[in-house]
Amino acid sequence: HWCTLRSWLRLHDGMDESTAHRKVAYFYDPEIGNFYYGQGHPMKPHRMRMAHDLLHSYGMLEKMEVYRPEMATEEDMTKFHTDDYVEFLRLVTPDNQHEHLRQLKRFNVGEDCPVFDGLYQFCQLYTGGSIGGAVRLNAGLNDVAVNWSGGLHHGKKCEASGFCYINDIVLAILELLKYHQRVLYIDIDIHHGDGVEEAFYTTDRVMTCSFHKFGDYFPGTGSIQDIGHEQGKYYSLNVPLRDGVDDESFEHIFKTIIAKVMEMYQPEAIVFQGGADSLSGDRLGCFNLSIKGHAECLKFVKKFGVPLLVLGGGGYTIRNVARCWAYETGCLLDEELENNLPDTKYYEYYGPTYQLQITPSNMENQNSMDMVEKIIAKTLENLSLLKPPSGIAMGNRPPDTMEIDQIVKEDPDKSSDGMKREEQKGIATGDPVWTESKAQENVRIQQDFNELPVDEKKTEETREPQDTAPIAPQETAP
Repeated sequence: HWCTLRSWLRLHDGMDESTAHRKVAYFYDPEIGNFYYGQGHPMKPHRMRMAHDLLHSYGMLEKMEVYRPEMATEEDMTKFHTDDYVEFLRLVTPDNQHEHLRQLKRFNVGEDCPVFDGLYQFCQLYTGGSIGGAVRLNAGLNDVAVNWSGGLHHGKKCEASGFCYINDIVLAILELLKYHQRVLYIDIDIHHGDGVEEAFYTTDRVMTCSFHKFGDYFPGTGSIQDIGHEQGKYYSLNVPLRDGVDDESFEHIFKTIIAKVMEMYQPEAIVFQGGADSLSGDRLGCFNLSIKGHAECLKFVKKFGVPLLVLGGGGYTIRNVARCWAYETGCLLDEELENNLPDTKYYEYYGPTYQLQITPSNMENQNSMDMVEKIIAKTLENLSLLKPPSGIAMGNRPPDTMEIDQIVKEDPDKSSDGMKREEQKGIATGDPVWTESKAQENVRIQQDFNELPVDEKKTEETREPQDTAPIAPQETAP
């Protein structure tokens, strides 16, 4: 049963960190880092492997329940997406895409959302992790579920958009709605969470709240005036921001608005999209958040004690994405991670500081205090118009998308490439796991490295890393 914000604060007042520790399920498949959008494309699934490797090196895997996602089926995906769109994703390949020119255009698959090897399997994996997390939350087996490979918030009902194909977030929320009357969706990716907002724009059972850059910026939606429609009026919240927003401004906006949302809406479950392209120095972003500032939002949401599904999203300076998601996993576990990075498989990626935290730039914050206060005032005004939450009966509940026993628990002693520590030390015999994928990865890393500007390439070469970071060139895509 839900208790109000005030009751919750009274109940938990004085509770120390050990008492407040929450049971965390973590979803990861070693194959996820092998998928490759193509040379020069800023979206790099390899970042998930880097984040996982940091968690392994920090000893965080042993503190969570680690699960390999059950691959989402075509039936799972068509609970939101159209049959013909999902069938197209299943059938199209780099070799046969020239036979599907009309469908490529129809489904917006091309430059930003390319056809690559294993595209459908990639969608199955990241979607399966998000649905699996929702299933475990529904069953009350975990308080928090994490799937950093998920959070692809631009995917539409019948088209791809902004590097996103299947909208795992919508499918996970639909799963949560089987057990929870009200679900809150929070999005701190620098891009507006348009696909999720659009899916639930006319219902009051899901409130969407997006904090994003607005104005001549992809996807171009997310005005403060966009508040929902019909039954969903006032249940879509948009917080449009300008370049250079810093920790202080963002934290003030976020905490003020989310505290009021929790009081007025009283959600029974929360989905948090933690896109890391809102960090300072992101290759496609223009905000100025530190990792601690970004994580402060997640820590604030966690304190409400509501079942919480945490997902990834954007993030294109991949060394900072890995840093951010590793740190935020530590926050969910109430673990303070050392700033000096441990010895990891990808240690040379994190030069020259080799530290977990990053330093924001000195870019101008174009969000004046006057503007910030006006945004907050308008948002709180809209929230004041919400009707009190109703106690509607749930009716006949649809069956769970996945059975609990389908979700495979993994050995937390495995590293990012699926190998146990003993195998890494040479104790085990035979060929290492993922040999072919690693060879492919090295080719891709070299391709990306060859695209770097000459000055940056020289800087990287002087470090003589074992693996050169696959850094994408500057792009204008979302």
